[in-house]
Amino acid sequence: MTLREIVAKNLRQLRQAKGLSQEELAHRAGLDRNYIGNLERMQNSPTVDTLERIASELDCDPAAFFSRSE
Repeated sequence: MTLREIVAKNLRQLRQAKGLSQEELAHRAGLDRNYIGNLERMQNSPTVDTLERIASELDCDPAAFFSRSE
């Protein structure tokens, strides 16, 4: 699994665990909903600043996006 796939999978799992839609997470993080969707579909690569903003809204450590859970 590539790092992009790991980040996308973890982002989706963390977002869903908080019960947030892509739209709500995007709104809270000050991002476009399409951007969140593109991250989850591996069409974009986030910057560390973006991951930090998303992690803050998900109340998790940014390192959680890189965790390999097979």
